[in-house]
Amino acid sequence: MMSNSIKTLDIKYDNQIVKLFTLATLFWLIIGLAAGVYVALELAYPSLNFGIPWLNFGRLRQVHTTGVLFAFVGNVLFATSLFIVQRTCQARLVGKKLAYVMFIGYQFFIIIALYGYCVGITQSREYAEPEWYADLLLLFVWIIYLYVYIGTVVKRKEPHIYVANWFFMAYIIVVAMLHIGNNLSIPLSLFGSESVYLFSGVQSAMIQWWYGHSMVGFLLTTGIIGMVYYFIPKRAGRPIYSYRLSIMHFWALIFLYIWAGAHHLHFTALPDWAQTLGMAMSIILWLPSWGGMVNSMMTLSGAWYKLKEDPVLRFFVIALAFYGMSTFEGPLMAIKTVNALSHYTEWTIGHVHSGTLGWVGLISFGALYCLIPVLWNREEMYSVKLMSLHLWLACIGIILYITSMWVAGITQGLMWRSYDEMGFLKYSFIEVVSVLHPYYVIRALGGIFYLLGTVVMVYNAWMTITSKQRQEKLTPATI
Repeated sequence: MMSNSIKTLDIKYDNQIVKLFTLATLFWLIIGLAAGVYVALELAYPSLNFGIPWLNFGRLRQVHTTGVLFAFVGNVLFATSLFIVQRTCQARLVGKKLAYVMFIGYQFFIIIALYGYCVGITQSREYAEPEWYADLLLLFVWIIYLYVYIGTVVKRKEPHIYVANWFFMAYIIVVAMLHIGNNLSIPLSLFGSESVYLFSGVQSAMIQWWYGHSMVGFLLTTGIIGMVYYFIPKRAGRPIYSYRLSIMHFWALIFLYIWAGAHHLHFTALPDWAQTLGMAMSIILWLPSWGGMVNSMMTLSGAWYKLKEDPVLRFFVIALAFYGMSTFEGPLMAIKTVNALSHYTEWTIGHVHSGTLGWVGLISFGALYCLIPVLWNREEMYSVKLMSLHLWLACIGIILYITSMWVAGITQGLMWRSYDEMGFLKYSFIEVVSVLHPYYVIRALGGIFYLLGTVVMVYNAWMTITSKQRQEKLTPATI
Protein backbone atom coordinates (compact mmCIF):
# COMPACT_ATOMS: atom_id res chain seq x y z
CA MET A 1 0.00 0.00 0.00
CA MET A 2 1.81 3.01 -1.30
CA SER A 3 0.04 5.63 0.75
CA ASN A 4 1.00 3.86 3.98
CA SER A 5 4.53 2.75 3.13
CA ILE A 6 5.85 5.91 1.46
CA LYS A 7 6.16 8.85 3.82
CA THR A 8 6.37 12.47 2.75
CA LEU A 9 9.85 13.72 3.61
CA ASP A 10 11.41 17.12 3.15
CA ILE A 11 13.71 16.17 0.27
CA LYS A 12 14.71 18.53 -2.52
CA TYR A 13 14.34 16.28 -5.56
CA ASP A 14 16.25 16.71 -8.84
CA ASN A 15 13.36 18.07 -10.88
CA GLN A 16 15.36 20.00 -13.48
CA ILE A 17 16.32 16.92 -15.50
CA VAL A 18 12.70 15.72 -15.34
CA LYS A 19 11.59 19.10 -16.68
CA LEU A 20 13.95 18.79 -19.64
CA PHE A 21 12.68 15.32 -20.54
CA THR A 22 9.09 16.53 -20.16
CA LEU A 23 9.64 19.44 -22.56
CA ALA A 24 11.40 17.10 -25.01
CA THR A 25 8.40 14.74 -24.76
CA LEU A 26 5.98 17.49 -25.79
CA PHE A 27 8.20 18.57 -28.68
CA TRP A 28 8.79 15.12 -30.16
CA LEU A 29 5.14 14.17 -29.64
CA ILE A 30 4.05 16.77 -32.18
CA ILE A 31 6.84 15.83 -34.62
CA GLY A 32 6.11 12.09 -34.46
CA LEU A 33 2.34 12.42 -34.78
CA ALA A 34 2.56 15.01 -37.56
CA ALA A 35 4.75 12.61 -39.56
CA GLY A 36 2.18 9.85 -38.90
CA VAL A 37 -0.69 11.98 -40.17
CA TYR A 38 1.26 12.91 -43.27
CA VAL A 39 2.13 9.31 -44.20
CA ALA A 40 -1.51 8.32 -43.59
CA LEU A 41 -2.54 11.00 -46.07
CA GLU A 42 0.11 9.74 -48.50
CA LEU A 43 -1.44 6.27 -48.44
CA ALA A 44 -4.77 7.80 -49.44
CA TYR A 45 -3.24 10.36 -51.83
CA PRO A 46 0.22 9.15 -53.00
CA SER A 47 0.90 12.35 -54.96
CA LEU A 48 1.50 14.14 -51.66
CA ASN A 49 5.15 13.05 -51.78
CA PHE A 50 5.56 15.65 -54.59
CA GLY A 51 8.39 13.58 -56.06
CA ILE A 52 10.70 14.61 -53.19
CA PRO A 53 12.76 11.62 -51.96
CA TRP A 54 12.73 12.53 -48.28
CA LEU A 55 8.93 12.85 -48.39
CA ASN A 56 8.52 9.27 -49.63
CA PHE A 57 6.29 7.04 -47.51
CA GLY A 58 9.12 4.54 -46.87
CA ARG A 59 11.28 7.24 -45.29
CA LEU A 60 8.65 9.25 -43.44
CA ARG A 61 7.10 6.09 -41.97
CA GLN A 62 10.34 5.48 -40.07
CA VAL A 63 10.36 9.12 -38.93
CA HIS A 64 6.85 8.51 -37.57
CA THR A 65 7.58 5.22 -35.79
CA THR A 66 10.90 6.35 -34.30
CA GLY A 67 9.51 9.80 -33.54
CA VAL A 68 6.64 8.29 -31.57
CA LEU A 69 8.22 5.19 -30.01
CA PHE A 70 11.71 6.39 -29.14
CA ALA A 71 11.37 10.18 -29.18
CA PHE A 72 7.96 10.58 -27.51
CA VAL A 73 7.59 7.37 -25.47
CA GLY A 74 11.31 7.20 -24.69
CA ASN A 75 11.38 10.73 -23.33
CA VAL A 76 8.17 10.32 -21.31
CA LEU A 77 9.59 7.15 -19.76
CA PHE A 78 12.82 8.96 -18.88
CA ALA A 79 10.80 11.79 -17.32
CA THR A 80 8.36 9.65 -15.34
CA SER A 81 10.86 7.02 -14.22
CA LEU A 82 13.31 9.62 -12.88
CA PHE A 83 10.41 11.44 -11.20
CA ILE A 84 8.97 8.29 -9.64
CA VAL A 85 12.21 6.65 -8.48
CA GLN A 86 13.14 9.67 -6.38
CA ARG A 87 9.80 9.82 -4.62
CA THR A 88 9.35 6.10 -4.05
CA CYS A 89 12.94 5.72 -2.83
CA GLN A 90 13.03 9.02 -0.91
CA ALA A 91 16.40 9.80 -2.49
CA ARG A 92 17.85 12.21 -5.01
CA LEU A 93 19.26 10.94 -8.28
CA VAL A 94 22.71 9.39 -8.35
CA GLY A 95 25.04 11.00 -10.88
CA LYS A 96 23.17 14.25 -11.48
CA LYS A 97 25.70 15.43 -14.11
CA LEU A 98 25.49 12.07 -15.86
CA ALA A 99 21.73 12.54 -16.12
CA TYR A 100 22.32 15.67 -18.20
CA VAL A 101 24.76 13.77 -20.42
CA MET A 102 22.02 11.16 -20.81
CA PHE A 103 19.51 13.82 -21.86
CA ILE A 104 21.79 15.46 -24.43
CA GLY A 105 22.96 12.10 -25.79
CA TYR A 106 19.42 10.79 -26.21
CA GLN A 107 18.19 13.87 -28.06
CA PHE A 108 21.28 13.72 -30.28
CA PHE A 109 20.55 10.04 -31.03
CA ILE A 110 16.99 10.91 -32.09
CA ILE A 111 18.19 13.69 -34.39
CA ILE A 112 20.78 11.40 -36.03
CA ALA A 113 18.19 8.64 -36.52
CA LEU A 114 15.50 10.90 -37.99
CA TYR A 115 17.97 12.64 -40.30
CA GLY A 116 19.23 9.25 -41.49
CA TYR A 117 15.70 8.11 -42.31
CA CYS A 118 14.96 11.28 -44.30
CA VAL A 119 18.09 10.94 -46.46
CA GLY A 120 17.73 7.16 -46.81
CA ILE A 121 20.51 5.91 -44.50
CA THR A 122 19.34 2.82 -42.60
CA GLN A 123 20.38 -0.79 -42.08
CA SER A 124 17.68 -1.89 -44.58
CA ARG A 125 15.96 -4.49 -42.44
CA GLU A 126 12.38 -5.05 -41.18
CA TYR A 127 12.95 -2.39 -38.54
CA ALA A 128 14.91 0.18 -40.53
CA GLU A 129 17.39 0.83 -37.77
CA PRO A 130 19.60 3.92 -37.92
CA GLU A 131 23.33 3.88 -38.58
CA TRP A 132 25.68 1.74 -36.47
CA TYR A 133 27.18 4.79 -34.76
CA ALA A 134 23.67 5.86 -33.68
CA ASP A 135 23.22 2.39 -32.18
CA LEU A 136 26.42 2.82 -30.17
CA LEU A 137 25.32 6.24 -28.97
CA LEU A 138 21.99 4.82 -27.77
CA LEU A 139 23.82 2.02 -25.95
CA PHE A 140 26.06 4.59 -24.24
CA VAL A 141 23.01 6.60 -23.13
CA TRP A 142 21.26 3.47 -21.89
CA ILE A 143 24.24 2.42 -19.76
CA ILE A 144 24.15 5.83 -18.06
CA TYR A 145 20.38 5.46 -17.58
CA LEU A 146 20.84 2.06 -15.95
CA TYR A 147 23.54 3.42 -13.63
CA VAL A 148 21.50 6.47 -12.58
CA TYR A 149 18.32 4.47 -11.98
CA ILE A 150 19.83 1.45 -10.21
CA GLY A 151 22.15 3.72 -8.21
CA THR A 152 19.19 5.74 -6.96
CA VAL A 153 17.33 2.57 -5.95
CA VAL A 154 20.42 1.29 -4.10
CA LYS A 155 20.82 4.50 -2.05
CA ARG A 156 17.10 4.66 -1.18
CA LYS A 157 15.94 5.67 2.29
CA GLU A 158 12.70 3.72 1.91
CA PRO A 159 13.55 0.06 2.74
CA HIS A 160 10.88 -1.37 0.45
CA ILE A 161 11.32 -1.25 -3.34
CA TYR A 162 7.97 -0.10 -4.66
CA VAL A 163 6.56 -2.23 -7.51
CA ALA A 164 6.72 0.57 -10.10
CA ASN A 165 10.51 0.49 -9.75
CA TRP A 166 10.58 -3.23 -10.53
CA PHE A 167 8.77 -2.57 -13.80
CA PHE A 168 11.07 0.33 -14.70
CA MET A 169 14.21 -1.69 -13.92
CA ALA A 170 12.95 -4.60 -16.06
CA TYR A 171 12.19 -2.26 -18.95
CA ILE A 172 15.64 -0.63 -18.78
CA ILE A 173 17.56 -3.91 -18.61
CA VAL A 174 15.60 -5.80 -21.27
CA VAL A 175 15.55 -2.90 -23.75
CA ALA A 176 19.36 -2.80 -23.48
CA MET A 177 19.52 -6.56 -24.12
CA LEU A 178 17.18 -6.28 -27.11
CA HIS A 179 19.11 -3.36 -28.58
CA ILE A 180 22.43 -5.20 -28.37
CA GLY A 181 21.06 -8.49 -29.74
CA ASN A 182 19.21 -6.93 -32.66
CA ASN A 183 22.03 -4.64 -33.76
CA LEU A 184 25.02 -6.98 -33.83
CA SER A 185 26.74 -5.78 -36.98
CA ILE A 186 30.22 -5.05 -38.33
CA PRO A 187 30.87 -1.53 -39.71
CA LEU A 188 32.47 -1.55 -43.19
CA SER A 189 34.40 1.64 -42.48
CA LEU A 190 35.08 3.91 -39.55
CA PHE A 191 33.62 6.99 -41.20
CA GLY A 192 30.87 5.39 -43.30
CA SER A 193 27.32 4.40 -42.40
CA GLU A 194 27.38 0.94 -44.04
CA SER A 195 27.58 -2.19 -41.89
CA VAL A 196 27.15 -5.94 -42.29
CA TYR A 197 24.50 -7.63 -40.15
CA LEU A 198 25.63 -10.85 -38.43
CA PHE A 199 22.45 -12.81 -39.17
CA SER A 200 20.67 -13.63 -42.43
CA GLY A 201 17.60 -15.45 -43.69
CA VAL A 202 15.16 -16.92 -41.19
CA GLN A 203 17.60 -16.34 -38.32
CA SER A 204 17.54 -12.63 -39.10
CA ALA A 205 13.73 -12.65 -39.20
CA MET A 206 13.53 -14.44 -35.86
CA ILE A 207 15.98 -12.02 -34.20
CA GLN A 208 14.13 -9.02 -35.58
CA TRP A 209 10.73 -10.19 -34.37
CA TRP A 210 12.18 -11.21 -31.02
CA TYR A 211 13.34 -7.60 -30.86
CA GLY A 212 10.18 -6.09 -32.35
CA HIS A 213 7.60 -7.82 -30.17
CA SER A 214 9.71 -7.72 -27.02
CA MET A 215 10.32 -4.00 -27.54
CA VAL A 216 6.54 -3.57 -27.57
CA GLY A 217 6.40 -5.66 -24.41
CA PHE A 218 9.02 -3.74 -22.47
CA LEU A 219 9.11 -0.22 -23.92
CA LEU A 220 5.36 0.13 -24.52
CA THR A 221 4.02 -2.14 -21.79
CA THR A 222 6.37 -2.79 -18.89
CA GLY A 223 7.63 0.79 -18.64
CA ILE A 224 4.11 2.19 -19.04
CA ILE A 225 2.83 -0.14 -16.28
CA GLY A 226 5.48 1.38 -14.01
CA MET A 227 3.76 4.71 -14.64
CA VAL A 228 0.32 3.18 -14.01
CA TYR A 229 1.26 1.72 -10.63
CA TYR A 230 2.41 5.12 -9.41
CA PHE A 231 0.10 7.71 -10.95
CA ILE A 232 -3.26 5.95 -10.66
CA PRO A 233 -2.98 5.33 -6.87
CA LYS A 234 -1.65 8.86 -6.37
CA ARG A 235 -4.32 10.54 -8.46
CA ALA A 236 -7.13 8.46 -6.99
CA GLY A 237 -5.80 8.80 -3.43
CA ARG A 238 -6.17 5.02 -3.00
CA PRO A 239 -3.62 2.24 -2.39
CA ILE A 240 -3.06 -0.42 -5.04
CA TYR A 241 -5.92 -2.93 -4.89
CA SER A 242 -3.60 -5.95 -4.51
CA TYR A 243 0.12 -5.56 -4.03
CA ARG A 244 0.51 -9.33 -4.27
CA LEU A 245 -1.24 -9.36 -7.64
CA SER A 246 1.06 -6.61 -8.88
CA ILE A 247 4.12 -8.74 -8.05
CA MET A 248 2.59 -11.80 -9.74
CA HIS A 249 1.74 -9.58 -12.72
CA PHE A 250 5.37 -8.43 -12.90
CA TRP A 251 7.04 -11.85 -12.88
CA ALA A 252 4.54 -13.45 -15.28
CA LEU A 253 4.76 -10.57 -17.73
CA ILE A 254 8.55 -10.36 -17.95
CA PHE A 255 8.94 -14.13 -18.26
CA LEU A 256 6.29 -14.70 -20.94
CA TYR A 257 6.58 -11.62 -23.17
CA ILE A 258 10.08 -12.41 -24.42
CA TRP A 259 8.87 -15.70 -26.00
CA ALA A 260 5.95 -14.39 -28.04
CA GLY A 261 7.66 -12.74 -31.05
CA ALA A 262 7.52 -15.83 -33.27
CA HIS A 263 3.77 -15.41 -33.80
CA HIS A 264 4.66 -12.70 -36.34
CA LEU A 265 6.24 -15.38 -38.53
CA HIS A 266 3.37 -17.84 -38.96
CA PHE A 267 3.39 -19.67 -42.32
CA THR A 268 7.02 -18.74 -43.03
CA ALA A 269 10.28 -20.71 -43.13
CA LEU A 270 10.56 -20.50 -39.35
CA PRO A 271 10.35 -24.02 -37.83
CA ASP A 272 6.79 -24.98 -36.93
CA TRP A 273 7.69 -25.66 -33.30
CA ALA A 274 8.93 -22.07 -32.92
CA GLN A 275 5.74 -20.72 -34.46
CA THR A 276 3.62 -22.84 -32.12
CA LEU A 277 5.68 -21.78 -29.11
CA GLY A 278 5.16 -18.11 -30.00
CA MET A 279 1.42 -18.70 -30.38
CA ALA A 280 1.14 -20.56 -27.06
CA MET A 281 3.08 -17.92 -25.13
CA SER A 282 0.96 -15.17 -26.71
CA ILE A 283 -2.24 -16.83 -25.52
CA ILE A 284 -0.86 -17.36 -22.00
CA LEU A 285 0.11 -13.66 -21.93
CA TRP A 286 -3.58 -12.83 -21.78
CA LEU A 287 -3.64 -13.76 -18.08
CA PRO A 288 -0.93 -11.46 -16.66
CA SER A 289 -2.02 -8.62 -18.96
CA TRP A 290 -5.59 -8.72 -17.72
CA GLY A 291 -4.36 -9.28 -14.16
CA GLY A 292 -2.56 -5.93 -14.32
CA MET A 293 -5.56 -4.22 -15.93
CA VAL A 294 -8.01 -5.55 -13.32
CA ASN A 295 -5.62 -4.65 -10.48
CA SER A 296 -5.37 -1.08 -11.76
CA MET A 297 -9.13 -0.76 -12.31
CA MET A 298 -9.90 -2.12 -8.84
CA THR A 299 -7.51 0.44 -7.35
CA LEU A 300 -10.25 2.97 -8.12
CA SER A 301 -12.69 1.18 -5.79
CA GLY A 302 -14.18 3.85 -3.58
CA ALA A 303 -12.92 6.63 -5.86
CA TRP A 304 -15.04 6.20 -9.00
CA TYR A 305 -16.94 9.38 -8.20
CA LYS A 306 -13.73 11.34 -8.88
CA LEU A 307 -14.04 10.56 -12.59
CA LYS A 308 -16.87 13.13 -12.82
CA GLU A 309 -14.56 16.01 -12.04
CA ASP A 310 -11.05 14.74 -12.86
CA PRO A 311 -10.29 14.27 -16.59
CA VAL A 312 -6.86 12.83 -15.72
CA LEU A 313 -8.48 9.81 -14.10
CA ARG A 314 -10.68 9.48 -17.18
CA PHE A 315 -7.52 9.36 -19.32
CA PHE A 316 -6.24 6.54 -17.11
CA VAL A 317 -9.47 4.50 -17.07
CA ILE A 318 -10.00 4.71 -20.84
CA ALA A 319 -6.35 3.77 -21.36
CA LEU A 320 -6.81 0.68 -19.18
CA ALA A 321 -9.87 -0.26 -21.24
CA PHE A 322 -7.80 -0.06 -24.42
CA TYR A 323 -5.06 -2.10 -22.73
CA GLY A 324 -7.57 -4.81 -21.92
CA MET A 325 -8.96 -4.77 -25.44
CA SER A 326 -5.61 -4.84 -27.25
CA THR A 327 -4.17 -7.54 -24.95
CA PHE A 328 -7.21 -9.68 -25.77
CA GLU A 329 -6.97 -8.97 -29.48
CA GLY A 330 -3.21 -9.69 -29.65
CA PRO A 331 -3.40 -13.33 -28.41
CA LEU A 332 -6.45 -13.83 -30.64
CA MET A 333 -4.48 -12.69 -33.70
CA ALA A 334 -1.59 -14.98 -32.71
CA ILE A 335 -3.77 -18.08 -33.26
CA LYS A 336 -2.77 -19.53 -36.63
CA THR A 337 -6.27 -19.76 -38.10
CA VAL A 338 -7.02 -16.12 -37.22
CA ASN A 339 -3.54 -15.05 -38.28
CA ALA A 340 -4.11 -16.55 -41.71
CA LEU A 341 -6.76 -13.86 -42.27
CA SER A 342 -5.27 -10.97 -40.30
CA HIS A 343 -1.55 -11.05 -41.08
CA TYR A 344 -0.13 -8.54 -43.55
CA THR A 345 -3.45 -6.66 -43.50
CA GLU A 346 -4.59 -3.34 -42.05
CA TRP A 347 -6.14 -5.26 -39.14
CA THR A 348 -2.63 -5.56 -37.70
CA ILE A 349 -2.16 -1.80 -38.09
CA GLY A 350 -5.46 -1.17 -36.27
CA HIS A 351 -4.39 -3.51 -33.46
CA VAL A 352 -1.02 -1.80 -33.04
CA HIS A 353 -2.59 1.64 -32.89
CA SER A 354 -5.32 0.65 -30.44
CA GLY A 355 -2.46 -0.21 -28.11
CA THR A 356 -0.18 2.73 -28.86
CA LEU A 357 -2.76 5.50 -29.21
CA GLY A 358 -5.27 4.14 -26.70
CA TRP A 359 -3.05 2.56 -24.05
CA VAL A 360 0.39 4.17 -24.28
CA GLY A 361 -0.80 7.58 -25.48
CA LEU A 362 -3.59 8.14 -22.97
CA ILE A 363 -1.54 6.88 -20.01
CA SER A 364 1.34 9.15 -21.04
CA PHE A 365 -0.97 12.15 -21.41
CA GLY A 366 -2.47 11.53 -17.99
CA ALA A 367 1.01 11.19 -16.47
CA LEU A 368 2.13 14.45 -18.08
CA TYR A 369 -0.95 16.22 -16.71
CA CYS A 370 0.13 14.98 -13.27
CA LEU A 371 3.79 15.90 -13.74
CA ILE A 372 3.63 19.39 -15.20
CA PRO A 373 1.88 21.20 -12.29
CA VAL A 374 4.23 19.55 -9.76
CA LEU A 375 7.42 20.27 -11.71
CA TRP A 376 6.55 23.93 -12.27
CA ASN A 377 4.96 24.36 -8.84
CA ARG A 378 1.42 25.09 -9.99
CA GLU A 379 -1.93 24.34 -8.37
CA GLU A 380 -3.26 22.46 -11.42
CA MET A 381 -3.17 22.60 -15.19
CA TYR A 382 -4.11 25.91 -16.81
CA SER A 383 -7.49 24.63 -18.03
CA VAL A 384 -9.46 21.57 -16.96
CA LYS A 385 -11.83 22.16 -19.90
CA LEU A 386 -8.93 21.90 -22.34
CA MET A 387 -7.93 18.60 -20.72
CA SER A 388 -11.46 17.29 -21.33
CA LEU A 389 -11.37 18.59 -24.91
CA HIS A 390 -8.08 16.77 -25.44
CA LEU A 391 -9.62 13.53 -24.17
CA TRP A 392 -12.61 13.84 -26.53
CA LEU A 393 -10.42 14.61 -29.55
CA ALA A 394 -8.09 11.72 -28.73
CA CYS A 395 -10.94 9.22 -28.26
CA ILE A 396 -12.70 10.28 -31.48
CA GLY A 397 -9.38 9.96 -33.32
CA ILE A 398 -8.68 6.49 -31.92
CA ILE A 399 -12.16 5.20 -32.73
CA LEU A 400 -12.02 6.49 -36.30
CA TYR A 401 -8.56 5.00 -36.73
CA ILE A 402 -9.04 1.51 -35.34
CA THR A 403 -12.55 0.88 -36.67
CA SER A 404 -11.53 1.88 -40.20
CA MET A 405 -8.49 -0.38 -40.01
CA TRP A 406 -10.48 -3.31 -38.62
CA VAL A 407 -12.95 -3.11 -41.51
CA ALA A 408 -10.16 -2.49 -44.03
CA GLY A 409 -8.10 -5.39 -42.71
CA ILE A 410 -10.90 -7.96 -42.76
CA THR A 411 -11.97 -6.76 -46.22
CA GLN A 412 -8.38 -6.99 -47.41
CA GLY A 413 -7.87 -10.49 -45.99
CA LEU A 414 -11.12 -11.84 -47.47
CA MET A 415 -10.39 -10.37 -50.90
CA TRP A 416 -6.89 -11.87 -50.90
CA ARG A 417 -8.41 -15.29 -50.15
CA SER A 418 -11.12 -15.13 -52.82
CA TYR A 419 -10.81 -17.45 -55.84
CA ASP A 420 -12.88 -17.69 -59.00
CA GLU A 421 -14.41 -20.89 -60.43
CA MET A 422 -11.12 -21.63 -62.25
CA GLY A 423 -9.13 -21.52 -59.04
CA PHE A 424 -7.38 -18.23 -59.80
CA LEU A 425 -7.25 -15.20 -57.52
CA LYS A 426 -10.47 -13.25 -57.97
CA TYR A 427 -9.05 -9.79 -57.26
CA SER A 428 -5.84 -8.14 -58.41
CA PHE A 429 -3.62 -6.21 -56.03
CA ILE A 430 -4.72 -2.84 -57.38
CA GLU A 431 -8.40 -3.77 -57.01
CA VAL A 432 -7.87 -4.45 -53.32
CA VAL A 433 -6.02 -1.16 -52.87
CA SER A 434 -8.82 0.71 -54.65
CA VAL A 435 -11.46 -0.72 -52.29
CA LEU A 436 -9.44 0.36 -49.26
CA HIS A 437 -9.17 4.03 -50.28
CA PRO A 438 -12.17 5.30 -48.18
CA TYR A 439 -10.81 3.54 -45.09
CA TYR A 440 -7.42 5.18 -45.61
CA VAL A 441 -9.13 8.58 -45.70
CA ILE A 442 -10.98 7.80 -42.45
CA ARG A 443 -7.72 6.68 -40.83
CA ALA A 444 -6.03 9.94 -41.80
CA LEU A 445 -9.01 11.85 -40.35
CA GLY A 446 -8.66 9.91 -37.10
CA GLY A 447 -4.97 10.81 -36.98
CA ILE A 448 -5.81 14.48 -37.50
CA PHE A 449 -8.22 14.41 -34.55
CA TYR A 450 -5.59 12.76 -32.35
CA LEU A 451 -2.95 15.28 -33.43
CA LEU A 452 -5.30 18.19 -32.71
CA GLY A 453 -5.79 16.82 -29.21
CA THR A 454 -2.05 16.85 -28.59
CA VAL A 455 -1.82 20.43 -29.89
CA VAL A 456 -4.46 21.37 -27.30
CA MET A 457 -2.38 19.59 -24.66
CA VAL A 458 0.84 21.40 -25.62
CA TYR A 459 -0.99 24.75 -25.49
CA ASN A 460 -2.41 23.85 -22.06
CA ALA A 461 1.04 22.82 -20.84
CA TRP A 462 2.62 26.03 -22.16
CA MET A 463 0.02 28.20 -20.42
CA THR A 464 0.51 26.22 -17.21
CA ILE A 465 4.29 26.64 -17.30
CA THR A 466 4.17 30.36 -18.11
CA SER A 467 1.39 31.09 -15.60
CA LYS A 468 2.39 33.25 -12.62
CA GLN A 469 0.09 31.46 -10.21
CA ARG A 470 2.22 29.32 -7.92
CA GLN A 471 1.45 26.77 -5.26
CA GLU A 472 2.98 27.56 -1.89
CA LYS A 473 3.10 24.01 -0.63
CA LEU A 474 2.55 20.75 -2.50
CA THR A 475 0.20 18.28 -0.88
CA PRO A 476 1.22 14.62 -0.51
CA ALA A 477 -1.49 13.55 -2.96
CA THR A 478 0.07 15.56 -5.80
CA ILE A 479 3.66 14.41 -5.43
